[in-house]
Amino acid sequence: MMMAEFAIFPIGRGESLSKYVARAAAIVQKSGLEYRLTPMGTIIEGDTGEVFEVIQRCQKALEKDCARISLAVKMDYRKGKTGRLEQKIRSVENKLEKTS
Repeated sequence: MMMAEFAIFPIGRGESLSKYVARAAAIVQKSGLEYRLTPMGTIIEGDTGEVFEVIQRCQKALEKDCARISLAVKMDYRKGKTGRLEQKIRSVENKLEKTS
């Protein structure tokens, strides 16, 4: 399974970009993939092809009215593992409890 963190926004559209981010977030939400919206990006988890497709759909949606788009992607593939969005956080939190 692939887990990807990405941030997408237009360049040259002013300081407030939330309407563009919301457009991309709606695509992620409708995809059916597990996701987490964070203050600095969105994390999605799914099959590699599905993940790439969702990110590309987000880019195409902004392309309609944005001449320049910034897109940063960080990806992590791990064979046979699912539910990592929650599991990775729990693993660190459990270790924090042990050291406290």
